[in-house]
Amino acid sequence: MKVLVWHVHGSWTTSFVQGDHEYLIPVTPGRDADGLGRARTWDWPASAREVTPEQLRDEHVDVVVLQRRRDLDLVREWLGREPGRDLPAVFLEHNAPGLEPGDGPVPHTRHPMADQSGIPIAHVTSFNELFYDNGRAPTTVIEHGIVDPGERYTGELARAAVVTNEPVRRGRTVGADLLPGLAAAAPVDVFGMGLAGLHEKYGLDPERVALHDDPPQAAMHTELARRRVYVHPVRWTSLGLSLLEAMHLGMPVVGLATTEAVEAVPAEAGVLSTRPDRLWEAVRHFVDDEDAARLAGKAARAAALERYGLARFLQDWDRLLGEVTR
Repeated sequence: MKVLVWHVHGSWTTSFVQGDHEYLIPVTPGRDADGLGRARTWDWPASAREVTPEQLRDEHVDVVVLQRRRDLDLVREWLGREPGRDLPAVFLEHNAPGLEPGDGPVPHTRHPMADQSGIPIAHVTSFNELFYDNGRAPTTVIEHGIVDPGERYTGELARAAVVTNEPVRRGRTVGADLLPGLAAAAPVDVFGMGLAGLHEKYGLDPERVALHDDPPQAAMHTELARRRVYVHPVRWTSLGLSLLEAMHLGMPVVGLATTEAVEAVPAEAGVLSTRPDRLWEAVRHFVDDEDAARLAGKAARAAALERYGLARFLQDWDRLLGEVTR
């Protein structure tokens, strides 16, 4: 099939375009949000092809994967077709409710596609499907699948690793306010985008908390795997792909027992809790006990491969795309 899909979430799209279809990736002159084009920091296959809005008019698009409300308008404008009526469509929901402006209070957040009975909503976690008011729209859950980075864990550095984007702006949502407590338990390396000002906002000691702003994904995976333990302090999220990547790397996990994390991380893979003191105790344990850290990391990798493997992910999407195009 020819699948029209915007480059919205780089890590998710990297997995999606590994399938057997032809993927049409919109590109605009400024490579803005309406047309980022192919990723430039991930290695995508040739079947993921850039197309301009003008070129799309001449393409035979079989199905569109929508990810934003704006995508419906772009399909109408660029293709002259109505999603769900003239063109088979799926709305992929990446986010947990309450994260976007206008979402309304959780758990009463009504999904923007709730009244579009002709377009199914594909949630990335069961938690999201449960907490959204999906109205009369048909729903399904297709959990994440990860391009396996390989078991790279060495744990040679007695430090904790955190991956987060824009923690200064997002604050408590991503658990940035918990970093001082974590830093008291172990030295910390924070990886991600938009890290400037993090020390100042939360009074962090640069000798205890090092920032690694926007590293290439492959380099970040290598550096993560050198840290003793992965920490997931996020209060409210869908399910961070960085968490699943860390598990694939073979890292033990310490994190908040919130949203879908309680389903993703089994007990033998680390420690989840809503008590920060319990989390920091677990961090100290893994930092001090290399054998325990390695054993938990192997359990984390085994669990991630079983539940979040790429083959299952692509099969689930093939099934859904086949259903909407029949």
